[in-house]
Amino acid sequence: MTGRIRTLIVDDSASMRAALNRILSADPEIEVVGLAPEPHTARTMIKELSPDVITLDVEMPGMDGLSFLEKIMRLRPMPVVMCSTLTARGAEVTIEALRLGAVDCVAKPSGNPLEIIRDAELLCATVKAAARSAVRPLARQDPAGKDRPASAGKRDMVIAIGASTGGVEALFSLLSALPEDCPPVLVVQHMPAAFTGSFAARLDRECRVRVVEAADGQPIARGTVYIAPGGERHMELAGGIDGRIKLRRGDPIAGHRPSVDMLFRSVAPLGDAAIGIILTGMGSDGAEGLLAMRTAGARTLGQSRDSCVVYGMPRAAFGLGAVEKELSLSAMPEAILAACRK
Repeated sequence: MTGRIRTLIVDDSASMRAALNRILSADPEIEVVGLAPEPHTARTMIKELSPDVITLDVEMPGMDGLSFLEKIMRLRPMPVVMCSTLTARGAEVTIEALRLGAVDCVAKPSGNPLEIIRDAELLCATVKAAARSAVRPLARQDPAGKDRPASAGKRDMVIAIGASTGGVEALFSLLSALPEDCPPVLVVQHMPAAFTGSFAARLDRECRVRVVEAADGQPIARGTVYIAPGGERHMELAGGIDGRIKLRRGDPIAGHRPSVDMLFRSVAPLGDAAIGIILTGMGSDGAEGLLAMRTAGARTLGQSRDSCVVYGMPRAAFGLGAVEKELSLSAMPEAILAACRK
């Protein structure tokens, strides 16, 4: 992409449209080309202005944000960043938006001046990442492997997964393909703290495995996926193959808390009894931790460029030599199960 990132803001609140416009217009790499109060106006503006990125309010009167997003992803796929309030309702809708193909979600700017500055920086960075993302048309289909009986075998292992931008959609696809007897799965998905509980609950309803938001001291068990809570603590594995979840307070690592690197490093001592997987996302979180896992003898997989929304984290890990094999998202479940059976 050359030139500034042409961005269309869609929000039913005039004050929020003004705030988003002010934030995005202050970035020299972004040009706000239009402000739409609702989806019908936005649809006309999309045709006339051909924006590179849309910021879309989650909840609006008339045609809601989800319905509009689904139409966009079916008829004219383009990068969409969802702007959400940090509420239970906002979280549920945002998770569905990410599953439908929105590149990422950000919280609407609010709070004290420092929080507003932080949210503004994140919003601009997310719009820039969205402009570089690979967006694909929405295809309604059953989750991969949903009707295929499979077994992970009886070997004691632990699976660790890291993801960021585009990871929600990828994790729905990957985790829904795992059998009920799969080894414990520990997941760090970069996501606001208010959303991880809703994300775990939604996955739990749609996967054969049990999916929970991880709790400190919780023992790990087969057939269960543990989603790291967003916010103030890193997630680690303590105690080895029959260990427990450890949620530890600490500074962000490369801007992230929880950190994928922290999770991977804690699993590395398991050696060949572990599988590390790095999925779509911007940045490099997880690259060094995955290298530590591979050096210790673990199997390590990276999502392929052509199946990533953002080929950032897998590329960084591949560049370090941390990735044993790159695979498309659709091929990854069978590779995981094959590694578990050996």
